[in-house]
Order: sequence, then structure tokens, then C-alpha cells
Amino acid sequence: MKIVTPKESADGETRVACVPDTAAKMTTAGLEVWMQADAGTGANLGDSQYAEAGAQISPEIVDLYRGADVVLRVQPPTASEVAVLPSGVVLISMLQVARNAELLRSLAAAGVTAFAMELLPRISRAQSMDVLSSQASIAGYKAALMGADYLDKILPMQMTAAGTMAPARFFVLGAGVAGLQAIATARRLGAVVEAFDVRSAVREEVQSLGAKFVNVEVADAEGSGGYAKEQSDEQLERQRSLLAERVAAADVVVTTASIPGRSAPILITTDMVRAMRPGSVIVDVAADSGGNCECTVPGEVAKFEGVTIVGVKDLARTVPYHASLTYARNLSNLVLSLVHENELAIDLDDEIVNAICVTHKGELRHGK
Repeated sequence: MKIVTPKESADGETRVACVPDTAAKMTTAGLEVWMQADAGTGANLGDSQYAEAGAQISPEIVDLYRGADVVLRVQPPTASEVAVLPSGVVLISMLQVARNAELLRSLAAAGVTAFAMELLPRISRAQSMDVLSSQASIAGYKAALMGADYLDKILPMQMTAAGTMAPARFFVLGAGVAGLQAIATARRLGAVVEAFDVRSAVREEVQSLGAKFVNVEVADAEGSGGYAKEQSDEQLERQRSLLAERVAAADVVVTTASIPGRSAPILITTDMVRAMRPGSVIVDVAADSGGNCECTVPGEVAKFEGVTIVGVKDLARTVPYHASLTYARNLSNLVLSLVHENELAIDLDDEIVNAICVTHKGELRHGK
């Protein structure tokens, strides 16, 4: 069985869907692993490392795909990349299905069985395959570092001959995987950290990391799969008014709130940014889906009345080595779970396969 990984073509994408570690694991399991030449360059992984792990290297995409059974990717393929996929192949990638209806139709028409990793159900059996969690953890870590980098203060309290410097104050909005990692990182760096989440169930997790959970009297918004559910405009407005004081008092605000398949909710208004001290920082981890701050410019680091707003998209790809390592392990765990006696078994009655399979045998399955 042939598993292939092409080089990513999306602008700014540094990750790769297979690393030497997972190539060796799949090869040991009896699978044939092929890499497009230079596929791992963005993550500082060379072709020689893949070759040592047992993978075969192909400079030509035609040779790479010839006889392929499974294609591993990070980002969705372009129209031209779909055109060269062999009929019947299984594509495993993040497909952003909520905003890629045309891509799904193209994949179905091409006879591709497509698995969208962002649709993986949050069940215990799928934890080792959970790309959203693995990438969010890295994004949260990097968000705290970027907040510290752009801030005009140091984070820990210091007592010096010149006097005492108070610790910086972090405020983290959203205590999912990214938020919790941002809290933990900021605490390790010496900041005083507060956090808020509309899901009251995360209070103990926040407190266990040494942060203060901010009490705001809003309706609990625990959604399915551990995500927050979408709130009404009235609920969001009440939430913003109650959080405005905490945002104004913070040196760094990290926002991580997102709703799968929807635009990110606006948690920080322009007026709230104006109330912050010049030199403060907002790191908007939700910039990919529009951002949690009204002043965020997705894809850019911007200034608004002295406040730095970091809208860098997909923060995980700024840490390409470990982001690739964790993502590739997620994918290889899925692949190996599907292989039985060196054959790929697509069981649509399986809870995981049913959830992530969006096209199969020429048909669209997303939403069914």
C-alpha cells in the first residue's frame, strides 16, 4: 500500500503531513511511503532524513501519485492539485469544509475519498488523531510568546537596586486547548494571569494552572464536543460590557474563542481597545476565522492607537518542526487504524470514519 505526501503549496505553509518519525513507523508496518522532494524543507526536514527512515523520494508529482492509495496533506489541495489526484485515492487533510464547497464537489467528481481531519469527533478513541487539539496547543504556546515579544514590559516581577518592577498582566479569553496552553506558558514566564470562558466547566482547569478565573454572570455556553456554542448578540454584548474592565487592566490579551464552521465571535470592540494602555498587546489566535477583536487585521501585525494587535494566521505553522511532528503523528495514527492485512478498510459505519469522510465513490457526504 502506497502512502504519499506532496509538498504544501499554500502561501506561508511550513508544515508537512509526514515526518521521518512517522515515515519509519508506517514503513515498519509494511506500508510504502513516498515523499515529494523537498516536502519537509519548511520544517527543516531534509530528503536524506526521510530516506534514512525508509521513505522513497520523488521529484515528479506524476511519479509520486502513480499507484498511490493514500495522500497526506496539511492544507486543502488547489484545483490544479485535485486534477492530478488518481481516482479512488484517499485524501487525508484539513479541508476547511465549511468554506470549501466547490473543493468538495471537485473531489467527489474526481472519485477521491476525502477525509477532513477538522471534523474528527472528540471521543477518547480519536484523541491520538486530534489535529485541532495538537495544533491549538502549539498555537496557544506561541501566542503567549508573541504577546511577551511585542509587549513593552518584561513578564516576571523583578526586584532590583533600581526598584521593583511589577509582573505583567495577561488576560486569556477562551480556555480551550489553545487558551490553556497560553495560560500555562504565560505563568511559566512569570506573568499574573486571568482567564475567562463561557463554559463554567473549565474553571478548575484554569485555576489548576495558577490563573484566576474571572467570574462573569453570563449563560453557560457549553456546546458539543467540548466546544463553546454560538451566543446571541444580546449575550455577547453583555459579556463584552462585563469584560471591558479586565481587558483595560491587562498588558497582554490573548483571544482564542472560535466556533467550528463559523466566523469567530467579536469579544473585544474598538472602544475596548481604546481603553487599553498604549504599549499593550492583543494576540488574536482566532484571526484565521476573522478574529475576536474588531481591530484585528487577519494575517498582519497592526497598531491601533498604540496597542499592538497580532493577527498572524495559523500560529502553529510558526513552529513548523513540532507542529509537523504532532500533525504527522495524528495522521499516521489514523492511517494505521484503517489498515488491516496491508489493505485499506473504509468502514463508513465506524464513528470516526463516518464523521470525517466528506466524499466517497463520487458522492458528497458532508452534512449527512
